[in-house]
Amino acid sequence: MTPLNEDAFGPEDFARIANVSRETLSRLKLYAAMVQDWNARHNLVSRASLKTMWLRHFWDSAQLLDLIPEQARSLVDLGSGAGFPGLVLAELLRDRGRRIVLYESTAKKRDFLYAVAARLALAVEIRPERIEAAPEEVFDVITARALAPLPKLLDYAQRFWGQGTTGLLLKGQNLAAELTSAHNYWTMKLQMHASRSSPSGTVLEIRELKRVASNRTGAR
Repeated sequence: MTPLNEDAFGPEDFARIANVSRETLSRLKLYAAMVQDWNARHNLVSRASLKTMWLRHFWDSAQLLDLIPEQARSLVDLGSGAGFPGLVLAELLRDRGRRIVLYESTAKKRDFLYAVAARLALAVEIRPERIEAAPEEVFDVITARALAPLPKLLDYAQRFWGQGTTGLLLKGQNLAAELTSAHNYWTMKLQMHASRSSPSGTVLEIRELKRVASNRTGAR
């Protein structure tokens, strides 16, 4: 795959590669404008990443769409931050009848999620509690991006995991060490997909997650 030009990648490139309608692109442009506006006051994402937002945030999130099982009806995004990937996926799944739940405990980020969801008229559930205090509930798909090292992330995710759950986790260049550590605590069926937005990134597709019996306290 030819690397994408990070500096030149904009909304029209996103629309082409993600194959979205003009209406969807218009709503995502509004979302991007809100990120720019709020970030000046609240630092939702790194300021440096704003220059490459359509690649590093929007396309990085949207690439998960093709990995969501067709039969999936519910998705939970852990530590949603500024809505990547959860809100982007909610927009792309707008007319497909999926239930989307976003967990974010930081007030300024949670307020931003509410504002974007209202402005884009997205039917999402935004939950303000910390993940480790959330009630156990099974979802078909679990997503997360830049939330925690893999062993801890799987510890968070387990409370939402069921027999047929798929985890789609966006990970960076420290993945090898994180996987080595995670296998001390977890067994799983794992597929690794090269990120379509970053040469150093990987999308982990995880099924059949189970805690190793001798380490029931998990990774801390």
